[in-house]
Amino acid sequence: MFRGSITALITPFKDGEIDWKAFDNLVEWQIEQGTHGLVPCGTTGESPTLSHDEHMAIVKRCVDVVKGRIPVIAGTGSNSTAEAIKLSVAAKNAGADAHLSVVPYYNKPSQAGMIAHFTAIADAAALPMILYNIPGRSVVDMSNETLATLARHKHIVGVKDATGNVARVAELAAMAGTDFCQLSGNDDCVAGFLAQGGHGVISVVSNVAPKMHADMVEAWECGDLAMMADLRDKLAPLARDLFCESSPAPVKYAASVLGLCQDELRLPLIPASAAARAKVEAALAHAGLSVASKASAA
Repeated sequence: MFRGSITALITPFKDGEIDWKAFDNLVEWQIEQGTHGLVPCGTTGESPTLSHDEHMAIVKRCVDVVKGRIPVIAGTGSNSTAEAIKLSVAAKNAGADAHLSVVPYYNKPSQAGMIAHFTAIADAAALPMILYNIPGRSVVDMSNETLATLARHKHIVGVKDATGNVARVAELAAMAGTDFCQLSGNDDCVAGFLAQGGHGVISVVSNVAPKMHADMVEAWECGDLAMMADLRDKLAPLARDLFCESSPAPVKYAASVLGLCQDELRLPLIPASAAARAKVEAALAHAGLSVASKASAA
């Protein structure tokens, strides 16, 4: 079972290339700060603009740096089933603990098409698989009925739910069982998601506030609701304002403020605007984060 605060890792760039030193330091810092897992090469990691070679190299590097200390869940999704299979098999060969596969975007598959797509990937990769339902980006929504059907596959173990509808959590648990791992894909829904029976979150916020975010989820797990609420409220502006413009532009800027990496993205994404930067700076200050709390990465 995957649980807790799992970071959807940004991919540091420098002069158009992957900044491997910053990446290694970021991974080490995440572990030191208590993060419960890492997701390299998700959308937050700008996977759409990575070459296949870069994608597979990042997953391998993450696994090599982590050395089994926490789970590595490789982003391997695509709207091409064959491409998703290739990336998923590569993730297994690299030693990833699981892979994350998104509902095909742009193609707009039917529910039956989704079942066929994910079944083919799960069969080929034979690696624990977490489905990623994000209708805001993929246009189509994977129903709980489809999720419950896919949950019967021995390699499909959970879902990252970015629908924003926390009522779906208890409903899916009743259909697929409480052992089917449910992770929130929305930082602003974590408290409600956990209260409905969720197991954790794949977080953007934890790129820059890993300890606070992990402590917040652990406080919930331990029944310390006062601490959980305090940390939730401190992190709330980050959960909102790291998405004030297309992600990961705001979180890349936040990471640069903390000295974690350069404020560099790949087109078609561009750095956060001045207005967005001001919001991010205020959110960091509200959380009590400063350059003094950074990793020595850049």
